[in-house]
Amino acid sequence: MFETMAIEIEQLLARLTGVNDKMAEYTNSAGVPSLNAALMHTLQRHRDILQDYTHEFHKTKANFMAIRERENLMGSVRKDIESYKSGSGVNNRRTELFLKEHDHLRNSDRLIEETISIAMATKENMTSQRGMLKSIHSKMNTLANRFPAVNSLIQRINLRKRRDSLVLGGVIGICTILLLLYAFH
Repeated sequence: MFETMAIEIEQLLARLTGVNDKMAEYTNSAGVPSLNAALMHTLQRHRDILQDYTHEFHKTKANFMAIRERENLMGSVRKDIESYKSGSGVNNRRTELFLKEHDHLRNSDRLIEETISIAMATKENMTSQRGMLKSIHSKMNTLANRFPAVNSLIQRINLRKRRDSLVLGGVIGICTILLLLYAFH
């Protein structure tokens, strides 16, 4: 349909060119000297209009051809994409499996990185706590050495703490033994 319309417009433009040529011949003839200036102006105006029409036609034709080429290209690309998506061949299935495996590996790598960063933050926290506890311990030792009464109080506290630890360890040990005896009988 476009080609037939383009041929028809080209024929009309050719006819208009012929009419303009006949007008030019008429104005150049020797029999019309009095109206020559007005006719030349009219002839120039008609030539400009013909030139504009021809230019617009060629521009529109080129745009339409470009759009049609783009649509043909995009249509073929869409067909290729659709055939790729709808293809249920082994190769397509393998590609999907490889992509899934790649995603799983990427997620695993991300989780490992997060775990490592958490572990590093925990290590830094523990290091700072150890430093804090060391400074508290050294201050307590300095204080205990300065004041013997405080030293004896700290020794009694440590003695009770050890005794409590031993009692608690003994209770846990006996409970564990009783649980094991109950579990195996």
